[in-house]
Amino acid sequence: MRRSEPAAGVILRFRRDAASLALAVALGFWLAGASYGSSVPGQQVPAIQALAQQGWQPLGSGALRWFGLRIYEAALWAPDAQAWRDGGAFALAIAYERTIPSARLVKATEDEMRRLGVADEARIASWRPALEQAFPDVSAGDVIVGIHRPGEGVHFHYGERSSGVVTDPDFAAAFFAIWLDERTREPGLRARLIGDRTDG
Repeated sequence: MRRSEPAAGVILRFRRDAASLALAVALGFWLAGASYGSSVPGQQVPAIQALAQQGWQPLGSGALRWFGLRIYEAALWAPDAQAWRDGGAFALAIAYERTIPSARLVKATEDEMRRLGVADEARIASWRPALEQAFPDVSAGDVIVGIHRPGEGVHFHYGERSSGVVTDPDFAAAFFAIWLDERTREPGLRARLIGDRTDG
């Protein structure tokens, strides 16, 4: 017949298991907090830091995946964190997770402009030099930021440097439509960017 464990041993083991559980729960909350606090793409680059100092806040963020592979994570920033307004001031930060050559980035951008019908071939061709400057070859960890201000077009930043300014408002509308137009190829990503939790 198996002898029962002494009462003192039971109490000691209970206290030890309870302490371990409490530590695990505390560590879990700490890790969750650390992950959440550092999860906004682009928040460490100078362009976004400068906007944050002006009171800009992230509206939302989300990842683009292709056949299950994460291509990049994006975040949308704006002066008013409560709502996104088409045509207002905002910034789109894209943090790449893979190496992609400039030519592929530019072609993908032009293809989406064509699909959305936001510009004809002549206009798209005229914007190509600006796109090539704004989108150099990228590697995992690189961040590109496009800042839209009404009446000023788009200011691009690559890492820590400015990578071009396009003052054409038609270009600004066509470019950001790729992510923010209701006809975007990635409606779930759009919903997360603008902070709409009812879609995607």
